[in-house]
Amino acid sequence: MRTSGIVDWHRSEDFAPLMLVMSGREKHRVIRSLREVAEALVAAWPTDDGKEYIAAVKTCLDAIQGNIPAKAARTALLRAAEEASIPVIAVVH
Repeated sequence: MRTSGIVDWHRSEDFAPLMLVMSGREKHRVIRSLREVAEALVAAWPTDDGKEYIAAVKTCLDAIQGNIPAKAARTALLRAAEEASIPVIAVVH
């Protein structure tokens, strides 16, 4: 569903869930939507630099704006997690 070019970023139907194993208060962060990708990248990421991290932030914004599919943001998040040595677990739903 689009509204003024922006997609429903809370929607999870087109997004295969995953879990990031991070340090800190919330060790296991389940990612099921673009909103949760954005929250992880902006609020919980252990660093704010790195080529893949910056690419993931840009890709997430493009997906929220409806320019690319949500799965592209998920893929970018996986690359950023690998760059930051954050373990990822596939979630079966």
